[in-house]
Amino acid sequence: MTQAYEAVIGIEVHVELKTNTKIFCHSTTEFGGDPNHHTCPVCLGLPGTLPVLNKKVVEYAVRAGLALNCQIANFSKFDRKNYYYPDLPKNYQISQYDLPIAQHGYLDIEVDGQTKRIGITRLHMEEDAGKLVHQGSIVSTPYSLVDYNRTGVPLIEIVSEPDMRSPEEARAYVEKLRAVIQYTGVSDCRMEEGSLRCDVNVSVRPPGRQEFGTKTEIKNLNSFRALQKAVAFEIERQIGVLESGGRIIQETRTWDEARGITVSLRSKEEAHDYRYFPDPDLVPLVLDSQWIEFIRESLPELPDQRRARYIREYGLPAYDASILTLTKEMSDYFEEVLQHYNMPKAVSNWMMGEMARLLNANGLEITQCKITPGRLAALLKLIDQGTISGKIAKTVFEEMFANGKDPETIVQEKGLVQISDAGALAAVVEEVMAANPKSVQDYLGGKTQAIGFLVGQVMKATRGKANPDLVNKLLRERLQK
Repeated sequence: MTQAYEAVIGIEVHVELKTNTKIFCHSTTEFGGDPNHHTCPVCLGLPGTLPVLNKKVVEYAVRAGLALNCQIANFSKFDRKNYYYPDLPKNYQISQYDLPIAQHGYLDIEVDGQTKRIGITRLHMEEDAGKLVHQGSIVSTPYSLVDYNRTGVPLIEIVSEPDMRSPEEARAYVEKLRAVIQYTGVSDCRMEEGSLRCDVNVSVRPPGRQEFGTKTEIKNLNSFRALQKAVAFEIERQIGVLESGGRIIQETRTWDEARGITVSLRSKEEAHDYRYFPDPDLVPLVLDSQWIEFIRESLPELPDQRRARYIREYGLPAYDASILTLTKEMSDYFEEVLQHYNMPKAVSNWMMGEMARLLNANGLEITQCKITPGRLAALLKLIDQGTISGKIAKTVFEEMFANGKDPETIVQEKGLVQISDAGALAAVVEEVMAANPKSVQDYLGGKTQAIGFLVGQVMKATRGKANPDLVNKLLRERLQK
């Protein structure tokens, strides 16, 4: 970023809560289904219907608020946010305005080894709107269809303070927020299904100036990659406008992934008056302090706590602990492997190395991995037992990843058992030394690194099945003679 400017970034995150039914009715919250089939007269806003608050939504909102270090309100209320849009059947959204259920929280993030605290202004409950299904991209569609299945699905909206200063900090904040919410169990936070969505407010200003610049809002970013790239582009776009003598317009923009740019959707130059007022069909929400404390005591181990435990109890480096606790699924997988094979660093190395490589290459989550924790543990035991080498283990791992077979079966089927017979390997060592006299002379002349080439030739001759430690030992003994 140009040093003459500083970015100011705030993020609003909408999280769908993992309840069985919607916030004010009994319609299912199940993802998918035929359009407009997960609906009822209440969530469609038909005349004469009345909302009834789902208690589980309140419990989940309190759990999330406590996990985000918020103050939970004993008294809050629901309000009507009035606006017209095709996906809003009542022409108002039931939300919370001046008295939200949670306020004044924070999250600590880490970027480039530096820890920074990001304030959370508020967390409130609301109902989701429907979904416009565009026939093409949002900026080029000739028409759009409306699916009301999502209408009334319970949401919490989490509004940050404008404390972030870079695309990297914005991404770290949302990644950390997603992890915390996942650990609480109140949402699956699947961005690809829309259960976690981000709206990012971006402005720039000269460093040291207290006043904010004019902000733009980037709507509905649904991946960490898109979030980081969109924020980076928008910062540079605004700097370019200002340096060319232009003026930033307050507007809503969208991210065009294909072109790698943000695109204007609509102006927000005029203040939008939503005419909030208390919802007359819902009584104020009064929470008992003992119930709030009961929920606090029931919170599970959260990412920061688990990360600290991995460092303290398992002796893992801080980097390993951070990666392994970034998602609850990854962390739970790691812990289950340890139940079968209690060597934390070895397990961490394989999960962050071969497993991460194959998951990323195939666009999969760890929950979709065919290798069970028990079978990964079994593979590592085969290495320890000397049945296979580390190099062969990578071949076996790839086979396991592809078909889910247990490692013992793959080793036997493909004849990959490591050769640890000193007599058999001694003969191969003699052949390799005879075939490579220059390397032998180099080693004897003081170039000790030449032994690496000879080891490689023995491994090649045995198709990687020789025990590398034994090969090293035999070569050194033979060369010293």
